[in-house]
Amino acid sequence: MRELPAAARMYIGCAALAAALCAAPAVRLGAAAPWTGALALGALHGLCARMRRCPLTDGRARQSTGPDATPGTFPPGWATPVVLAGSFLLPPSLAVLVAVPGALLTPPARPWPVARRVWHTAELALAAWTAAQVFRTAAPAAPAAAPFPELLPPALAAAGAFCAVLVALGGGVLVLAERHPVRTAWRGPTVRLPVPHLVHGLTGLMMAVLWHSVYGPPAALLVLLPVHLSCWASAQYQRERAAHQATVRALVQAVDLKDRYTRGHSERVGRASVLIARELGMAEDRLEVLRFAGILHDVGKLGVPTRLLRKDGPLTPQERRIIELHPEYGHEIVRGIGFLGEARAAILHHHERMDGSGYPYGLAGHHIPECARVVAVADAFDAMTSTRSYRRARPVPAAVAELRRCAGTQFDPRMVRALAAALDKHGWRPDQVTAEEQRAPDPVPAGRGNVPPARAHRPGAGHGAAR
Repeated sequence: MRELPAAARMYIGCAALAAALCAAPAVRLGAAAPWTGALALGALHGLCARMRRCPLTDGRARQSTGPDATPGTFPPGWATPVVLAGSFLLPPSLAVLVAVPGALLTPPARPWPVARRVWHTAELALAAWTAAQVFRTAAPAAPAAAPFPELLPPALAAAGAFCAVLVALGGGVLVLAERHPVRTAWRGPTVRLPVPHLVHGLTGLMMAVLWHSVYGPPAALLVLLPVHLSCWASAQYQRERAAHQATVRALVQAVDLKDRYTRGHSERVGRASVLIARELGMAEDRLEVLRFAGILHDVGKLGVPTRLLRKDGPLTPQERRIIELHPEYGHEIVRGIGFLGEARAAILHHHERMDGSGYPYGLAGHHIPECARVVAVADAFDAMTSTRSYRRARPVPAAVAELRRCAGTQFDPRMVRALAAALDKHGWRPDQVTAEEQRAPDPVPAGRGNVPPARAHRPGAGHGAAR
């Protein structure tokens, strides 16, 4: 388990303290304050957060979980309109209290579940307080007294402020907790979050207007129906993504069963590819594609005779030529899998070399697809830092030095520099357990000793730097 960096703990603590200070004025509001509305909206927010299944479908609502989840921006779920409705209906200090129950009740991801729960509560509370302040400043009157069209610009401004706080705070915690590059930490949330939050702002405004209408709060709940439809669309996407993951996992398991040396190698190459791509500032959607490319780069070994993959002695020239066909085999296997996108080019070309002496087509320089140049470096790095039948694993610094020595002739120097920079920030943890290992290895920061032994794939005519 990784330890949360001290700077991130201080950042989260300051955010929690700021949220508490924003809520503190509520104690001075007295009995005349709309406590009943605040409690009702807070309870509704908590209920929405706990309902992990969309009532109109059997799919799961989007959660801030997963192996790659970070303690970043609170996701715009179908509970968000309730928080924004509270920001439109209540004083800022009470709007903070509406945000707390749902944030506390949302199941946190790992690692750092306690820190995540505190962080999501603090950031959502601060966003709700800001939205309430903006709305009270810009609105001509309360939702019960002003016509809907006049409330629309202030509501959109408040929803924009709500989103801006989440993006700003979330990017900071990504930099401090996950050590994301500063230039990319805010890029993904800035692209993904504004439109959903503006839509939720409109929904929250409709809830606020109906809350004080002649029909009362029950009518306001009906406004959540369109958000449930959005939940259905999100669930459809999640199911499709799960199917993609299952397809990739099945192919990797088939390769692992065929070649005992690849166990764990594919997953590690996928992770190293993501490290490189993230360091280069690639978009989030490309990170997923690069991960797939790294995981499936050796899928063509399904077409190589098992006796060659498991041969203990040296390979003959004829046997090497047969193994050199595995990129083409792999490309044929995944040709019809549309969601892989440019990952298919990486599978086909990850053994090309910058000087044109690679295979299968002898491409050179920038004629080699960028994704293939990323996977080539990730593949060679893991091959060198894993024990093989004929040598032990190299230390991480020695592997990086070898990659630098071969940069320009075999590998793209830009990819090598990106990997070296990423390893300096994050270290390298080959925690994929193989059948031969007794336990998962401990993290080994770059530059500190050997990576624990793990079986890697048997090279046919593999990377020169990996020999």
